[in-house]
Amino acid sequence: MAASSDAVPPRPGKGTPARAERRDGRALRSERTRQALVDAHVALLLEGDLQPTAARVAERAGVSIGAFWFHFKDIESLFAESGAKIAQSQEAARGQIPLDLPLAERIELFCQQRAKMLEAGAGMYRAAQARLSSSRQLQINRIRHTARLRSELEELFAGEIAAAGSAGNELSNALQLASTWPSWMGCRDYQGLSVEESAAVMRRMMTALLVAASTKGD
Repeated sequence: MAASSDAVPPRPGKGTPARAERRDGRALRSERTRQALVDAHVALLLEGDLQPTAARVAERAGVSIGAFWFHFKDIESLFAESGAKIAQSQEAARGQIPLDLPLAERIELFCQQRAKMLEAGAGMYRAAQARLSSSRQLQINRIRHTARLRSELEELFAGEIAAAGSAGNELSNALQLASTWPSWMGCRDYQGLSVEESAAVMRRMMTALLVAASTKGD
């Protein structure tokens, strides 16, 4: 028997394309809101806001405070995502320095890149330091950040570190200290040096350490 032409079409169910599109649209909007909150938090840190509150982050992102707490159960979970976002941005901005360049050229290019990274992230580093003792996630972020920066050093100056023999780990420690935030802060905040002067100090320290290692056996 043929179906009547007056039959009412079935209502869209859970598995219909229209319903799936609505779910996908909501998920996309939710992800955009979450990313807007992370971006807002990172921006506030980079601007030097030492302790951006949930309310300030939400206002900067253009969303309600309720939306903030919907996406992040606490500030620590926001720190985790912001830390990953910052690491990705820094890695993307880092130029690849050829490993076969002469030592002086590797040092020069490295110091240019590192000085730029440290100065651009000064607000973020200060903000992290202000809350480091009370935030387990910031402590984890710092451990990961330190390990990443050290791996860059040990890759770029692998030959010189190897030439130091049993003192290779000590050399790595010294290079790390010379080219990370504590040293940069000492130059910029404590001594009041300019960016160019601070970069020159870094270059001098790196050169002294690495040239001494490379000529150890001469």
